[in-house]
Amino acid sequence: MKKLLFIAFLFICSFSYSQSIKLEGVVTDTKATSLEMANVMAVNNDTKAMDSYAITNDKGKFVLNLKPNAAYSIKISYLGMQNKEIEIITSNENITKTIVLQEGGIELNGVEIIREMPVSIKGDTIVYNADSFKSGTERKLEDILKKLPGVEVNADGEVEVEGKKVTKLMIDGKDFFDGDTKLGVKNIPADAIDKVQVLRNYSEIGALKGVENNQDNLAMNIKLKSGKKNFWFGDVTAGIGAYNEWDRYIVNPKLFYYSPNYSVNFITNFNNIGELPLTAQDYFKFTGGFRSMMRKGGSNFNVSSNDLGISLLRNNRAKEIETQFGAGNFSYNVTKAWTLSGFAILSSSDTELETKSQSTILDSGNQQKSDENSRQNNNLGLFKLSSSFKPNKKLQFDYDVLAKLTKQSEISSLQRESIINNNSTTETIITDKNQDPTSVNQNLSLYYTKNDKNIFAFEMQHLYQDENPFYNANLQTQPFNLSGYVSGQNRNDLNQNRFVKTNKLDAKLDYYYMVTPKSNINVTLGNTNSYQNFNSHIFQMLDNGVANNLTDSQNNNQVTYDFNDVFLGLHYKMLLGKLTFTPGVSLHYYDMNNGQLGTGFTQSFYRVLPDVFALYQIKKAESLTYNFSLSNDFTDINRLAEGFVLSSFNSLFRGNRELENATSQVHSLRYFKYNMFNFENIFANASYSRKVDAVKSRANFVGINQSTSPFNSNLADETLSGAGSYGRSFLKNYKASANVSLNWSKFNNIQNNLQATTESYTQSYTVKASTNYKNMPNLEVGYNLVANKYSGSTFITEKPFAKLDYYFLKSFSFVTEYEFYHYYNKSRTVENEYDFLTASLIYQKKGSKWEYKVAATNILNTQTLNDDNFSQFSTRTSQYSVQPRYVVFSLRYNL
Repeated sequence: MKKLLFIAFLFICSFSYSQSIKLEGVVTDTKATSLEMANVMAVNNDTKAMDSYAITNDKGKFVLNLKPNAAYSIKISYLGMQNKEIEIITSNENITKTIVLQEGGIELNGVEIIREMPVSIKGDTIVYNADSFKSGTERKLEDILKKLPGVEVNADGEVEVEGKKVTKLMIDGKDFFDGDTKLGVKNIPADAIDKVQVLRNYSEIGALKGVENNQDNLAMNIKLKSGKKNFWFGDVTAGIGAYNEWDRYIVNPKLFYYSPNYSVNFITNFNNIGELPLTAQDYFKFTGGFRSMMRKGGSNFNVSSNDLGISLLRNNRAKEIETQFGAGNFSYNVTKAWTLSGFAILSSSDTELETKSQSTILDSGNQQKSDENSRQNNNLGLFKLSSSFKPNKKLQFDYDVLAKLTKQSEISSLQRESIINNNSTTETIITDKNQDPTSVNQNLSLYYTKNDKNIFAFEMQHLYQDENPFYNANLQTQPFNLSGYVSGQNRNDLNQNRFVKTNKLDAKLDYYYMVTPKSNINVTLGNTNSYQNFNSHIFQMLDNGVANNLTDSQNNNQVTYDFNDVFLGLHYKMLLGKLTFTPGVSLHYYDMNNGQLGTGFTQSFYRVLPDVFALYQIKKAESLTYNFSLSNDFTDINRLAEGFVLSSFNSLFRGNRELENATSQVHSLRYFKYNMFNFENIFANASYSRKVDAVKSRANFVGINQSTSPFNSNLADETLSGAGSYGRSFLKNYKASANVSLNWSKFNNIQNNLQATTESYTQSYTVKASTNYKNMPNLEVGYNLVANKYSGSTFITEKPFAKLDYYFLKSFSFVTEYEFYHYYNKSRTVENEYDFLTASLIYQKKGSKWEYKVAATNILNTQTLNDDNFSQFSTRTSQYSVQPRYVVFSLRYNL
């Protein structure tokens, strides 16, 4: 099938190529100076359609692919120049022209020409004209983004441009669920979109745009069509479906309103066909737009999660999913100077999981094979309110509060086979996990520009986090020898309560002084202060129902931990021609104290941490960036508590109150080139990190049961990673790309009292090509290979894929996607092949508000898929059951 699709794609390309001739030339000014980024557009005089377009390169060159024996109007525009229009008639021969523009353009005509251009660039903004890339099958923003040159959308709804992740999505300049792109990518109607604007070097704080390095910041703004402004728009979808019975349903209303003063958005989704508008994984990484304000400080103190390892679903890795989802987003201009915005998201899902897995201990080769059935319930809530007050150009005052409320539970039944020294035993294990974590994050910012030379910025963030996970494991065999434990019970019923509270405050004051128009000094005074409580208790339920409180101190924790970091930083930014160079250094004083077991343990010291940023702007759209940082990495309270903590039914953890910090040095190099002449996009980066004096783990295995404790080491961990991509759009209707990602890591630990060095090496390669016709079927074909090597074990996944979409008879849209997976290990002791096929047919009469759709998911009724991972002490390969074939009939009404 791969070969047939590839041959078909080459045939379409060669056929199209043979039907065109080239108009090429250069655009200059009256002094014969080449004009880079001039817009050149060819309009067919008979059809009035734009047949080809181009943007000149750094030498002013352009190439247009035109039909032979046709009449064209060639329109040329360039900012600050008079627009020009020339008439040509093509033959079967290529044409060469030199076009000279006069100074003093008319702005209105220039705007009109840019409006018609599929892609244009103005400063740091790339503007895509959405209609130029639509074929008629698009239903949401994601469908358009996937067709734009230089833009990628992954399976999680994350958008990347120029190899960098888009962190903010806006509609007509107003935040759309700040901190996440998935909800917008999956829900904004395609027919409402006029322009897609990519904002490079984005800064929410105008005063800091010129003094900070924002090269990695990307935002995306969606411009709506004029008919969608000051009117409610959206759609309501309802459908029923079947597998064996007609018991599947989906109800999905979406409503949007935008005006200059306020906006309101509502998204709801109720279904049991496996659609997850927001997974638990999405929820926990949802930032709400909060950024790491201490990223230049040189210290890494991250508050870790006390979650119980409840499975975080990604896409449809579940046997059964039922979801209820509702979200609302608003923005309101109270006055010209004051804007309020916010959102609320509520999600509830019931999930059934079925997993078969095999884990192998690296040192001994002992194995655990398991067949697990789990039932999950996730109730998630996200709430944010933001206020931005800008009374004048000199002053800005912002306040944000983000609350996360969670209630999760999971009950699992697991059939485990333990293979120890070639002897096999089996048992049934039942686990019960419950957790209701809560967090509230607040941000307060004040920015003041005294004059052209003096800028002040004050930022403060406070995090309150309250976690209370409860864990229960019911086993046939006794996994650990705990003090006070009563042996000889019919079942071994282990329980653990944990209560962890965190109050963390970050505050810093920045002063920027403009030494010259091309250089500035930044002085930073900052402080991070964290106070945490950690209480835990392990107890046993006896066969007679009486609780055996394991009161020994090794089974309990009552710990407090204070962390304080005060630092003074100095950075000097200078522009030297094409080079931006920013060296910096920070002086830190650290003070830490943890109290447990009736005593305290204190550490305090000074540290100097340098960092360097360098950007070489080779051309307007070509750059080379280097970053270096030396940072201190600190653990939080979770690894300091010296009483036992149950990580799982076969894993016991014990902390170390005397843990010290580790020091990390990170080097990264990034190359980027975007050529608007042929829409060529090249991206490559390499990163090396070395963590010395790392906090490492000492693991002891008894059979397959593990007890782990961290310790201060003089061992070093290393990571070397690289990624590269090449993409190009050509002949107007074609897009191709190749991507590679490599990651090598080396870890040092102590396993059964012996130093163990483990390595992992992950490789991913992807090639794909696609067409984008308006009146022909469009095809995307590709191939992906992922190889994971973990200390001698290698797992490989090969995935060819294809997608066909076709808009025909001015009313019908047909879309089908196919993926084939071949999963195996190098020795072929593990091997599985599976594939997924989906298809949909939509009928919507032109001008009608009603849409009729029949869709089928997992048409081939694939039962399982595979995955693998690595934990430094063991490898694991898993097989997940997925949802069966569903056929769904739905009706949509467009408002």
